[in-house]
Amino acid sequence: MNDPFNEIERPRKVLTASDDAGGRLDAWLTSVLEGEFSRSRIKALIEQGAVALNGKPVTEPKKKVAAGDTVEIALPEPEDPEPKGEDIPLDVLYEDDDLIVIAKPAGLVVHPGAGNWTGTLVNALIHHCGASLSGIGGVRRPGIVHRLDKETSGVMVAAKNDIAHRHLADQFADHGRTGPLERAYQAVVWGRPAGLRGTIDAPLGRSGSDRTKRAVKREDSDDAREAVTHYEVIERFHEKQDATALASLVECRLETGRTHQIRVHMAHIGNPLIGDPDYSAGFRTKANLLPEPAKSVVSRFPRQALHAYLLVFEHPRTGEVMEFEAPMPQDMEELVEALKA
Repeated sequence: MNDPFNEIERPRKVLTASDDAGGRLDAWLTSVLEGEFSRSRIKALIEQGAVALNGKPVTEPKKKVAAGDTVEIALPEPEDPEPKGEDIPLDVLYEDDDLIVIAKPAGLVVHPGAGNWTGTLVNALIHHCGASLSGIGGVRRPGIVHRLDKETSGVMVAAKNDIAHRHLADQFADHGRTGPLERAYQAVVWGRPAGLRGTIDAPLGRSGSDRTKRAVKREDSDDAREAVTHYEVIERFHEKQDATALASLVECRLETGRTHQIRVHMAHIGNPLIGDPDYSAGFRTKANLLPEPAKSVVSRFPRQALHAYLLVFEHPRTGEVMEFEAPMPQDMEELVEALKA
């Protein structure tokens, strides 16, 4: 791994903290550099070892800054704002002149962003579709009308022209209230929801100062946004006589489409997704209650157990209602089979 401070060609900037300086290093640098880099970019640079405090490299963004401190930052090379095509394999379920439907694997980021400027679905689509991709989504998101989390697998549709983009985007914005749009997911969760089917109607917003995590909020909170998830228990694993279970396979259907919606909602009712690094940390030790091989499989499961298996929408040109399903990926199949054993 390269050491940014041993790369002589990298330009550097030296800053001195004023008398009223204080707080976290990442926040202070973001403020002093006046928008030159986002806070997430500054945080990443610190974690990469590209920042020194009083002559010593520091890798903790939360490190405190005091008056008189000297901060040196090895500036990164400018990043190309326009993503390039990359030969990344795509599992294409359907394609025509207006749109393309793919089964996204877990681990694939949808569009470029901080820390993921290459190797994304957008890079793959640019290579596969060429100049036909819609540009209405912006330079970094050509053709993208909805998204899945990096570690969530499943069906996605992308637009190839602006007419298709607007039509599909309107359908997703409407959440299927007046049209045929449907989105359904398979999730493996801890425990068993109290009801075998139900609706979770709980607004979501940012979780404290974290820009990525979400939490259930009061309706009168400034950032609260409506979020509704319908769920149904499909199968229970290691069920007991009192009707509780160690885990369940659940189908979730979205009435809204908020960031991390299913993950937060299922955690909110006490049944977080197995493997979820953000919302089920307190449940990890439950794997010890499982017999082998389930115990080992659950303990090693590397991501949230969530798969977008169904997508239904209206074709933007023909008006035909189109339905696509992606089979459960192998890692989740193995998880379910282990829980059944």
